[in-house]
Amino acid sequence: MLSPKLLLVLAALLAGNVVNALWPLPRSITTGPTGLVLSPDFKIEVKGPYPSDLQPAVARTLSYIRNDKHERLVVGRGSVDTTAIKSAKQLRSLVVTSKGSETIATEARAPLGTRDEAYVLNIPSDGSPATLSANSTLGLFRGLTTFSQVWYTHDSSIYTVEAPISISDSPAFPYRGFMLDTARNYFSVDVIKRQLDAMSWVKQNTFHWHIVDSQSFPLVVPGYEAISSKGAYSSEEIYTPSQIADIVRYANERGIDVIAEIDTPGHTSAISKSFPEHIACPEASPWTTYANEPPAGQLRLASSDTIKFTTGLLVNAAKLFPGNYFSTGGDEINAKCYADDPKTQEALAASGKTFEQALDVFTQAEHRALKDTGKTAVVWQEMVLSHQVTLANDTVIMVWISSADAAAVVQKGFRIVHAPSDYFYLDCGGGGWVGDFPTGNSWCDPFKTWQKAYSFNPYTNISESQRHLVLGGQQLLWTEQSSPNNIDPIVWPRAAASAEVFWSGPGGNGQAALARLHDHAYRITQRGIRAIALQPKWCALRPGKCDLKA
Repeated sequence: MLSPKLLLVLAALLAGNVVNALWPLPRSITTGPTGLVLSPDFKIEVKGPYPSDLQPAVARTLSYIRNDKHERLVVGRGSVDTTAIKSAKQLRSLVVTSKGSETIATEARAPLGTRDEAYVLNIPSDGSPATLSANSTLGLFRGLTTFSQVWYTHDSSIYTVEAPISISDSPAFPYRGFMLDTARNYFSVDVIKRQLDAMSWVKQNTFHWHIVDSQSFPLVVPGYEAISSKGAYSSEEIYTPSQIADIVRYANERGIDVIAEIDTPGHTSAISKSFPEHIACPEASPWTTYANEPPAGQLRLASSDTIKFTTGLLVNAAKLFPGNYFSTGGDEINAKCYADDPKTQEALAASGKTFEQALDVFTQAEHRALKDTGKTAVVWQEMVLSHQVTLANDTVIMVWISSADAAAVVQKGFRIVHAPSDYFYLDCGGGGWVGDFPTGNSWCDPFKTWQKAYSFNPYTNISESQRHLVLGGQQLLWTEQSSPNNIDPIVWPRAAASAEVFWSGPGGNGQAALARLHDHAYRITQRGIRAIALQPKWCALRPGKCDLKA
C-alpha cells in the first residue's frame, strides 16, 4: 500500500506540477510534497542591520505576493489544489537576518567579482517561520526575489504545494545583463524602469545603456548641453541629469548596476549638429559607403582639439553614473570616412601618424580620462581584434560579432562579456528595416529564440585556465524596429534565458526549463510586463505535450 506522502507526490505529478517554477533555477534546491498557505497576517521581519533600501524591497516583495494573483499552470489551474490548501498549515512570517550594513544600491555598484549575491532560504512545511539569511544586503534582495516566486493564488488563498523548500543559492557568473539602445528610438523613463523591474525578477545585475548614437543624442551632459539640444529627436526625448539619477537609483535599489555607453569614434553623427568641427563625413551619401547605418559621421580622432572635446564629454557624462564602468564603444569604425575627410588627412600628415596610431592615441586619451574619474573602460571587440590599440589589462571587452570570437579575445588576456549576435541579439529576424528593400531581412537572421539563447555555453573553446576571464553575458536590443509600444514582447521572456545561463550555469535542460519559463512569463504578465506567448496556452498547461516526440 502506498504511503500518504507518496500519494501526495503522485497526485502532484498527475496534476502537472512543475517542481520549483522558479527563474532562474537556484543552484541548490530541495522541495517536498506538502501544501502551505500564507496567513492573512503574514509579514516579513528583518533582524540585524537595517540598510535604508531593504525595507522598500521587503514592501515590494509583499506587494508582489499579494497582487500577483497567478494560478499554477496545470489543467484545472488552482482548483486541483483545493484539498491541499484546506489541509495546509499557515505560514505567518519570513524572518530575514541581515549581516551587512551596506545598502542594496551600494553593493550593486561594487566592482565585478566582489559582489556577494548568495543567500539561503528555508520554508518549513509545519507553519514555523521561514528564514532568509545572507552575508550581504544584495544577497537578501536576491533571496526575496526567489521567495516572491514560490507562491500561487487560488480564490483567496496564497499557497505552495511544494513545502518544505530549502534553497542555497549564488550566481555562476558576476555579470548578467541586458543592453538597451535608446538612440535609434527613444524610451521614456517609465518604460526603462519597467525593464529594470523585469531584469531584477530574473536576477540580472547589469543594465548596459547604449544611450546615444548617430541617430540621436538624448543624454544631457553638463557643459555639453548643446549636443542634446540639437541632437535629440525633440526637447521631450531627452534624459536630464535628474532623470539619469532617478533611473540609476531605481536600478541600483533593484540590484542592478548601470553601464552607460557613448560610442566613439564612430556612431557620433548627432554631434555634428552642435559641433560640426569635430565630425568627419557628417551625413555623407551614400551612407552605405561611410557607415554601417545612417547617418554617417565619426569623430575626427586625429585632431588634438577633438580629443580634448571628447575626453571632456566622456568625463562629464561619466560623472552622471556612479558605477565603476563606462563604455567608449569602438565598434564599426569606417576607414573610408576618414580617408575622404580632408581635415583628418591633414592632421594625420602633420603628426606623421597612421590611422591606427591616431586611433591608439585617441583611445588611450579617452581611457586615461575615465580612469582619472575612477572608471574602468568597456569596449566592443574590434578594439582588440580589428585595431592596434593599447588597452589596460582591466578593460572589459564585449564580444558581439560572433560567439566564435570570444576565444581570440580571451587568449589576449582580456576579461569578456558574451554578447554574440548569433545567440543574444533580440532584434534579429524582424525583417529589413531599410527602405526600398522588399527582399531584405535583418542582417543577423534568423529570430533568436529563447531556446537558442538557453543553449549557449560560455566556455566553448575557452580553456580551464582562461575561464576566470569570462565575466558573464547579456542579451541586447538594438531598436531600429522597437519602441515603447513593442519592447516588452520583444525582450520578455526571451531575455530571461541568458539570465538563467549566467546565474545557474550552462547546460540546463531546455525541455524541462520551458515549463518554468512559461510560469515566469505568466507571473510577470500579472506584474505588468506584456510578455510574448511562447506556446499556445494548451501547451503551457500540459508540460511536454507539445514536444515533437510527445
